[in-house]
Amino acid sequence: MIPRELIGTAAVPGGEDLRLFRRGDDFMIVLDRNELMNSRMSGSEEALAVMTCDRLRERTTPHLLIGGYGMGFTLRAALAALGPRARVTVAELVPEIIVWARGPMAAMTGGCLEDPRVTLIERDVAAVIGAGRGTYDAILLDVDNGPDGLVRNANDQLYSARGLAVAKAALRPGGVLAVWSAASDTAFTRRLGMAGFLVDEVKVRARSNGKGPQHVIWFATRP
Repeated sequence: MIPRELIGTAAVPGGEDLRLFRRGDDFMIVLDRNELMNSRMSGSEEALAVMTCDRLRERTTPHLLIGGYGMGFTLRAALAALGPRARVTVAELVPEIIVWARGPMAAMTGGCLEDPRVTLIERDVAAVIGAGRGTYDAILLDVDNGPDGLVRNANDQLYSARGLAVAKAALRPGGVLAVWSAASDTAFTRRLGMAGFLVDEVKVRARSNGKGPQHVIWFATRP
C-alpha cells in the first residue's frame, strides 16, 4: 500500500487543526482521527450543487452562496450547471484550504476559483449570511459534518433556530437553503419546518458512481 504523506496543517479558529494528506493521487483532509473529506468521494457534494441548481433553473441570473470551499466539489459542479450570467460567492474561513486548492490540489481544482463568476470571501459563512438580506437565490452549506458538527462549536449557530432565521432572511423569495450532512437529523428537519421553510430531505451516495456511504441533503425553500 502507498503510504499516506502529510502535506500541511491548518489552524481552525475555535477548533482543532486540520491536516491534509496525500496518498498517490488521492487527497484527504483529516480532523484528529476523522476523515472529513476525501478526493475519491465527491458524489454527495456534487449532488448538493446539481440538485440546487435544478431548483433554480427558471432563474437566469441566480446568485449562490457556498460555504465552505472544502475540496471544491460543490463549486465545480455548480459552475458546470450554471449559465454565464450566474454569480457564485464562496465563503471559506480557513485560509490554508484555499492555499491547498491553489497549491498541491491545483490540478483537481481546475481553476474554478479564477472563474469570473466566482467571488471568494475568506470569512465565516455565518457572518456572510448575516450581512446579506434578500441577497441570494440559494445558500449551500457544506460546513463541518452537518448539523451534528465536529470541527468547531461555533458552527452550531448555522443550524440553530436563530441561524435558520438569518439564512431565510438572506434568501430571495423562492430561494433555497441547501444543507449537506453526513447523517439524518430529525431535530434539524423539525427546526427547518418551524423556521417556515418548505423542506425536502434527500438521501444521496458519497461516490459519484452511486456507491459508498449514504449522506443527506436538505433543500429548504423560502415561500
